[in-house]
Amino acid sequence: MPQKEKENIISQTVSKYGGKLMSYIRPKVKNTEDAEDILQEVWYQFSSLTNLSEIVNVGGWLYRVTANKITDKYRKKKTENLEDFVYEDEDGDFSIKDILLMDESAGPEVKMFQDEIWKKLFEALEELPEKQRLVYVENELNDKTLQEIADEHGENIKTIISRKNYAVKHLRNRLRKLYEDLNS
Repeated sequence: MPQKEKENIISQTVSKYGGKLMSYIRPKVKNTEDAEDILQEVWYQFSSLTNLSEIVNVGGWLYRVTANKITDKYRKKKTENLEDFVYEDEDGDFSIKDILLMDESAGPEVKMFQDEIWKKLFEALEELPEKQRLVYVENELNDKTLQEIADEHGENIKTIISRKNYAVKHLRNRLRKLYEDLNS
């Protein structure tokens, strides 16, 4: 593909999808800078492709890559909150955190399982009422204390604690189902 044609495709794609992708990313990350970094990585990956014209569904490709970049960003966050997600099985404990922290040399099955856990975790977060999700994300992924969240939103600390507890309960149930599904 001639360089001029490639630049044209990239330019049109950025114009068409730039705002949509930013709107998709922004609510899922801590701040605008993180969102801009992710979008930059997506555009870099897109512009690095040698076969741009062969992508059948450009929008689908962009959203899939963007979702993966967001997941990668979350993976880098602390995973202490995943200590809650430990289940007993016949061999002893099963810890989702242990699986998520395994490196990719553990094999393609582990990578597939990790991807499924992250996907289900994000789906479960999306199912939460906005205020519960906000408390969970701010506390667990953005490292804010429950008191800081209460102060920032002008809420009673007990309300914030309650929202966090509901969120954890919901996530625990969803991840337990995933664990059972994957082991049946």
